[in-house]
Amino acid sequence: MAAARKVAHAAYNGPSIIKEIIYGISLGLGAGLLWKMHHWNNQKRAKEFYDLLERGEISVVVEDE
Repeated sequence: MAAARKVAHAAYNGPSIIKEIIYGISLGLGAGLLWKMHHWNNQKRAKEFYDLLERGEISVVVEDE
């Protein structure tokens, strides 16, 4: 064991602030996009409902039998 080999070890330098900021921004934008798509879908469904109501194709009043 007289000739020991040197092994390169990766040293942990701590968290990378730039990477953390980029990850946070991308996760925030992704979650915001999903929330906005959900909002747009609900808005579209409400608009379709009121359009059908205005045209008289549907009614919110229960018909008597």
